Amino acid sequence: MNEFREALLIKTTTPIYAIVIGAEILFSYLHHKNYYSVKGTLANIYLTILNFSLDIIVRGVCLLVLNYFYQFKFTEISNSFLYWSVLLVAQDFMFYWLHRVDHYCRLFWAVHVTHHSSEEFNLTVGFRSSVFQPLYRFIYFIPLALLGFKGIDIMFIYAATQIYGILIHTKAVGKLGVIEWFMSTPSHHRVHHGSNVRYLDKNMGMVFIIWDRLFGTFQAEDETDAVVYGLTENIKTYNPLKMVFHEWIGIFKDLKKPAPLKAKLMYIFGPPGWSHDGSKKTSRELRKEMEK
Repeated sequence: MNEFREALLIKTTTPIYAIVIGAEILFSYLHHKNYYSVKGTLANIYLTILNFSLDIIVRGVCLLVLNYFYQFKFTEISNSFLYWSVLLVAQDFMFYWLHRVDHYCRLFWAVHVTHHSSEEFNLTVGFRSSVFQPLYRFIYFIPLALLGFKGIDIMFIYAATQIYGILIHTKAVGKLGVIEWFMSTPSHHRVHHGSNVRYLDKNMGMVFIIWDRLFGTFQAEDETDAVVYGLTENIKTYNPLKMVFHEWIGIFKDLKKPAPLKAKLMYIFGPPGWSHDGSKKTSRELRKEMEK
């Protein structure tokens, strides 16, 4: 049953992706939008192949860990509709915290930065994966197993919500009215990929935007501040190794600087942009400067 469910998901989504990406490419071409470039699209494909391959390799271990903790569940939902509804919301809540840590701890930002390093924003950027995230992502889902959700169901609902997460990587869809209040939308996610100071580290939810509204990471798209995609310092390369490891290289360079142990630990576990000498700025520091 589980294999059939996942096979059905793949068979259903593959033509959907092909249609919507094809439509976006056509729309971009006809309206001279330049959403796509050959090199950018190939880079997105390369990064998602790396991520998907690693995901397949560690999948069995992740499932074993989640099933192990499932043995110690302290509650259970017997109603099928309620089970899947709660799992959907709970998984998105845990993903929000995974995503937030990826943005606020440089060690994990070094993994996640590959998803943000594109200066383009289109549906294929949704596939531009954080290559090494499968090595630790499942840890955030352990509480779900303790709440009585099976490992295979947790992994399935994550895969299903990723479909939605991919489809909101587009500039072709404007704001969506009342939906903007509780769902992540293309407008919200354009903000998330912005390098503008006011947009940094905002809108972390994959399916629901309510977590950002609750925990202070929400930012609406401002028509007077057009989104500039990419990083505050773009990598300007399609080198296959540098795309994956450039932030790790940056960490090692910072660790070589003469600085006390606390500072060196901050270069690893502190927020991206932190520096002991003020030579670089975190997103919070940049916002404070902008607000003066």
